[in-house]
Amino acid sequence: MGAWVAEHAAADLRAAIESHGEARLIIATGSSQFEVLQALAARTDVDWSAVTGFHLDEYIGISQSHPASFCRYLRERFVSKLPLKQFYYLDGEGDARATIASVGAKLTAAPIDVALVGIGENGHLAFNDPPADFETDEPYIRVELDEPCRLQQVGEGWFAGLGDVPTHAISMSIRQIMKTRTIYCSVPDERKAAAVRATLEDEISPQIPASVLRNHGQVTLIVDRAAASQISPATQATVEMV
Repeated sequence: MGAWVAEHAAADLRAAIESHGEARLIIATGSSQFEVLQALAARTDVDWSAVTGFHLDEYIGISQSHPASFCRYLRERFVSKLPLKQFYYLDGEGDARATIASVGAKLTAAPIDVALVGIGENGHLAFNDPPADFETDEPYIRVELDEPCRLQQVGEGWFAGLGDVPTHAISMSIRQIMKTRTIYCSVPDERKAAAVRATLEDEISPQIPASVLRNHGQVTLIVDRAAASQISPATQATVEMV
């Protein structure tokens, strides 16, 4: 899955650079992105000096040295490995309002070419937990994390217990994500199966934030068989199996 996404995302980045001299990339974190970022960082067919990256979301109240910090995750797994033109982190330890304003201004200064995202066990997209705000035009927003989202972070091993997980975060908004030209959404693991089914088959609704991706004209959902295990036979008949 990671190699497939990296190959196609690299092609999109090359096309953007050829078209307008630069490429702009949104990067998610979490366990769904391990192989994606490893494979993409190994691509030598992209002029990384022409690529500007943006951070999708971050907890409020933890330092960049914390093991669960997404700043740390991105720095260690991707940014430090490449000669990027620029990468804009979301500093969760500083003034959240100032971070939202400053990085948001950079994000909206030009169109975004590619976004690499995932889906949470509760159907969240970025840290937009249900019911997600489908209306705000703000590029980044302060959000409250619901208990299923926080329990997922414990289950994935990022925190020792629920009480250790921050209750709030900075998240790219739904509308801002949807402005991206091309979106790759990677979702491995059986524990995401219910969310994948709901995303594909239930009503598009703030109660299933990731369902909004069905309104995007250039989005690819990449799942393994475990994550696809609950989708209906009718839906399975419409997907590409590799």
